[in-house]
Amino acid sequence: MTLWSITRSIAIFLLMAGSLMILGCSSPKPPENVTPPVAEKHPEELTIHDHTRIDNYYWLNQRENPEVIKYLEDENSYTTAMMKHTEKFQSKLYKEMIGRIKEDDASLPYMFNKYWYQTRFEKGSEYPIHIRKKGTFKADEEILLDVPKLALGHAYYQARGLSVSPDNKLMAFGVDTVSRRKYTLHFKNLETGELLSDNLPNTTGSTVWAADNQHIFYVTKDSTLRPHMIWRHKLGTDIKHDVLIHHESDNTFGTGVFKSKSGEYIFIGSQSTLSSEVRFVKADKPTDKFTIIQKRAKNWEYSVSHRNNDFYILTNWKARNFRLMKTPVKRSGRRHWKELIKHRDDELLTGISLFKDHMVIQSRKGGLNRINITDLKKHKSHMLSFDENAYTIRIGMNPEMDTKTLRFNYTSMTTPGSIYDYNMSTKKRELKKQDEVLGEFNKEDYKTERIWAEARDGVKVPITLLYHKDIQRDGTNPLHLYAYGSYGASMDPSFRSSRLSLVDRGFIYAIAHIRGGQEMGRHWYEDGKLFKKMNTFTDFIDCGKYLIDQRWADADKLCAEGGSAGGLLMGAVINMAPQLFKGVIAAVPFVDVVTTMLDDTIPLTTSEYDEWGNPNKKDYYNYMLSYSPYDNVETKEYPALLVTTGLHDSQVQYWEPAKWVAKLRDMKTDSNLLILRTNMDFGHGGASGRFERYKERAMEYAFILDGIGINK
Repeated sequence: MTLWSITRSIAIFLLMAGSLMILGCSSPKPPENVTPPVAEKHPEELTIHDHTRIDNYYWLNQRENPEVIKYLEDENSYTTAMMKHTEKFQSKLYKEMIGRIKEDDASLPYMFNKYWYQTRFEKGSEYPIHIRKKGTFKADEEILLDVPKLALGHAYYQARGLSVSPDNKLMAFGVDTVSRRKYTLHFKNLETGELLSDNLPNTTGSTVWAADNQHIFYVTKDSTLRPHMIWRHKLGTDIKHDVLIHHESDNTFGTGVFKSKSGEYIFIGSQSTLSSEVRFVKADKPTDKFTIIQKRAKNWEYSVSHRNNDFYILTNWKARNFRLMKTPVKRSGRRHWKELIKHRDDELLTGISLFKDHMVIQSRKGGLNRINITDLKKHKSHMLSFDENAYTIRIGMNPEMDTKTLRFNYTSMTTPGSIYDYNMSTKKRELKKQDEVLGEFNKEDYKTERIWAEARDGVKVPITLLYHKDIQRDGTNPLHLYAYGSYGASMDPSFRSSRLSLVDRGFIYAIAHIRGGQEMGRHWYEDGKLFKKMNTFTDFIDCGKYLIDQRWADADKLCAEGGSAGGLLMGAVINMAPQLFKGVIAAVPFVDVVTTMLDDTIPLTTSEYDEWGNPNKKDYYNYMLSYSPYDNVETKEYPALLVTTGLHDSQVQYWEPAKWVAKLRDMKTDSNLLILRTNMDFGHGGASGRFERYKERAMEYAFILDGIGINK
């Protein structure tokens, strides 16, 4: 008997008969006498544009209400009860996952400003230790931050933004112990090991040092967690004396501060979904006024890098897929920009890294990453090449400019994360580190390939597959389909050792590179947002159908997963095609789209009007209402569903999935399992510990595997 449905257990058994996968027919059964919690209904009328929606569960947004907490805890208890028969299996999966991870691991060290920097883990530790060594890596180790020690007594602990002063004597870092992504900045004297008295609350966790080693720039957040103010602080002074440098008053924009790779300039960037603006000041003149490079304009983005006396500017000005411009620092306005790399219809420019004698451009073409290297003295370019047909390559950690070595990262669904050093002059590459996978892993036992599904409008959508070499394409395989499809975020194929726990049990793991991402260029993103958002959902459905039609997947064993905006995807597709998927994981799902986007007091709303639309305008309201998962729940059958959230989630508020589950419980007509797991200590990113997060992953995989009868 499976976890998902008691009534369909015989059918599933018959469907699984003859499969090569291991069935555990003798496993414990889910309890039949446990009833799910029922949320009370308190109808709330929500009226706009002469249209009224009735929200029976609106009251669940009261975070401090004891009844809300009780309901979430009751849902957790129900989840525990319904998953109890899989506890041993979960434990096995968890041990299996962490058993592939090298516990006493360390990052590949890199040189910056006369010191080697590295992050290492000690055996059994959930958190990293940050160290450095002076001059040579054989020198004595200096501990910058002992995170395991600092995290003691905290259910959640996140340290980020470690930044060392130019004279190497001081360090800034941010700490969040709530998981709301609100960091308090601390400062450490690296010569004495003592913490300074300066504490700056409610920040993004990042800092930028001025060249004088005394002034730092930092960012604070408003009540919606939008980064909106840039401040200058002088160490040793009271925070009340900090100087406000920039206030981003437009609530559709966020702001940040960063330093050029050359170390000569400090930049302030303001960014909305489709517009940007950059200011700069000399790092050795931190009290000077910042200069705007080019004022913001709608639908116009640009980013800035520095080399010698010039700024290099990646921009979509008259270039949908971006182009590269160059301008003197002293004449930074647009009228002085000169084109270095022209716009290409078939290639999206995504990044740049500048060196003394070389320029490295990252781009996307045909659904794959590319890295192009130009010798700026010889004016010759060449492209890095790779053998696999689906992979991910990115510019790595390259903090120094005066070097001929490019560090880049490479991975695929079968190749663990690999770091290469590449001599840009001799064109020789050296593998410096590859993530070690413990146990019996052999990449030759697995295959990855790129296939193309045809969407209903004729567009070809790429899908990346991972499967064991012994799998036959015969229409009997269980398949787990993942996607995201928003914000132009590309879900590039990469290695995750935890996926082997599915693949080794007969699953095919697939990533659908649907519209709304940017895998195929800027148009791919534009065709999956605003009034074209429906393409994201239909692409995913069509990919699922294609995988069945082409006999990659068994129609009765197709599962799906997405998180955050990918959780919106899950909610939309199970409303539109509820019979297609047999089990679905919706992690921290953004499902109450209309209500959330009408509430400008919560995080992300105003900054995302360019992504989803502003429902205060009737045409956007009507379109969003047509796909909003919460608003489109109907009286019908739904697949088995595992929903996760975090009480302190700063991106998608916990009440969205809580309300969605309550409404589904009330309206769905099937007996398939529906469970909600709320982590009462964590937020959007889950657990902060290195291994702790795999406990939730083990539960999710147990849900998927047990649901189709695999429990060993």
